[in-house]
Amino acid sequence: MLSLAYPYLYKQRAAHERSGRDLVLVLDASGSMAESGFDKNEPGKRKFDVVESIVSDFIKRRFDDNIGLVVFGTYAFTASPVTYDLSALKQILDMVDVGIAGQNTAIGEGIAQAVRSLGFGHAKEKVIVLLTDGRHNSGSVSIAEAVKEAKKSGIRIYTVGIGRNGEFDEELLKRIAKESGAKMFAAADADELRSVYKKIEALEPSPLRSEEKIDRKPLYPYSLLLAMVLLGIKIYLSTSYSRRRPA
Repeated sequence: MLSLAYPYLYKQRAAHERSGRDLVLVLDASGSMAESGFDKNEPGKRKFDVVESIVSDFIKRRFDDNIGLVVFGTYAFTASPVTYDLSALKQILDMVDVGIAGQNTAIGEGIAQAVRSLGFGHAKEKVIVLLTDGRHNSGSVSIAEAVKEAKKSGIRIYTVGIGRNGEFDEELLKRIAKESGAKMFAAADADELRSVYKKIEALEPSPLRSEEKIDRKPLYPYSLLLAMVLLGIKIYLSTSYSRRRPA
């Protein structure tokens, strides 16, 4: 019966044995992100809600990466440290909303906070993906200082400007990306933003998923062998008893 149960011995690899890159998503949650009309298919939907949905899909496809989340407005804060628990990260993302960090746009603080978050990671490759729809107008950290610290740590900063021409500082985002060895992208609507994140995926490919690599070793041959041995002993004893029994 034990053999028919097809038993296995499982050996699970710990999460720290997996390899990937450390990646921090830096999202603008300033007041302007409450504007609607960014998604042509759902024109009444807020810009931030559209971004949140697209970023959530991006997280699902990152596979082996260790991802964190920084949110900025008038100031910046780490909503989630870099983590392999992508389900928990997406739940945290769902709780973030417009105005949670103030109404202004502190891009320098957003970058600086992401650099601090990446400082706790151990991956060789470290990446920031910063998204904004506005212009730097707040915070105590200058963009130059933040980018300088990122470069010291070998961190690439991909910048994404969303909205119509002139709404975000395209030249600034280009400079941030170029100085860190990355690229700048622009998206006028939701469809273009989806395309942008696919391009970033291609530039920063994630290793194949190894969420819980499990070594499976079948045990049924051993239980089958044991059953055969026991059966042989039983037959031998039965035969021996029959021979000794008087006619």
